Amino acid sequence: MEAYYRQHMNKERQSVYHAMKTGFSALSPSFPVLRLDAAALNDVFFQLRLDCPEIFYVSGFSYRFYRDADHVELIPQYLFDKGKIRDHQQAMSARVTKLCRAAQSMNEAEREQYIHDFLCENVRYDKLKKPYSHEIIGPLGQGVGVCEGIAKSAKILCDNLGIWCAIAISDAAPDKGIKYRHAWNVVKIGGVYRHLDVTFDLSLSREGLIRHDYFNLSDQQILRDHQPMLYPMPACGSGDGSFYRQKKLSFTKMEEVENRARQAVRKKKPFLFQWRGGYLTREVLTDLMNLLEHTAQEKGRHAKVSLNWPQAVLLAEFPEELPSQAVVAEEANEGELLDA
Repeated sequence: MEAYYRQHMNKERQSVYHAMKTGFSALSPSFPVLRLDAAALNDVFFQLRLDCPEIFYVSGFSYRFYRDADHVELIPQYLFDKGKIRDHQQAMSARVTKLCRAAQSMNEAEREQYIHDFLCENVRYDKLKKPYSHEIIGPLGQGVGVCEGIAKSAKILCDNLGIWCAIAISDAAPDKGIKYRHAWNVVKIGGVYRHLDVTFDLSLSREGLIRHDYFNLSDQQILRDHQPMLYPMPACGSGDGSFYRQKKLSFTKMEEVENRARQAVRKKKPFLFQWRGGYLTREVLTDLMNLLEHTAQEKGRHAKVSLNWPQAVLLAEFPEELPSQAVVAEEANEGELLDA
């Protein structure tokens, strides 16, 4: 698939990119690359690994050079010995092939949801932040990962299923309490670019209920609770492709919410929806809660809501007992440290 970051490099950086990719693929102990300053070499290395999640076995590099030389000798830091790398490569290739085989008969939109839902169902967020959790061998091999590894896993599956996909990076914002960079994906579905943050949805999902709050969002929608991107990405326009809009679970009128809530109470099922009738202010939330509680009481139940405020997504449940808290704010995972 298209190497997004390489395409946006100048010729010197592309030369380094190609040399790194060739040297890493050959598992060379060292190899020459065009001499750039340390920051530029690190940047090319970082972007190469965003383009190529299959290069999961290189954690960093050092280099040496002579004063007047136009090249440096780059010395990779491999996570494993050569034999172990080959074993992991074979295992990852077989794993990706097997996962993609199940989606071959699906259309593009179905393939995207298959990838998203598979990762949400089968990956656990790695709070210990093991080194392999930043790479595809964490989510796809061990079932654990952080945002970087999850975004790389989504990309390699998209690449193999013919979906245009790149990895977006946002910077830290210590002044806002955001300590780390965050990684997610930009995909092209039906000719339109969209944001896809599997990590945020994974952090909100629970057994039996996969969340799609961050599925195919516009720039405006993603920036409600994401920092601006470190590297430019294609513009992601209209939010019409978001999951809840597509599934007719995005409402603009109170009576629409009431009708669907009544169905959910009758079936004793949770009711997941997005509010799109203007800003979700505290006053609007109060009105929605009163409506949900009144509807629940018709069947001798009560309303309890988990709220993703930035994306205006509400998960209403209808227990028989009066909940201690009628509304609980949910916070999607804000991302972890990236090796940049």
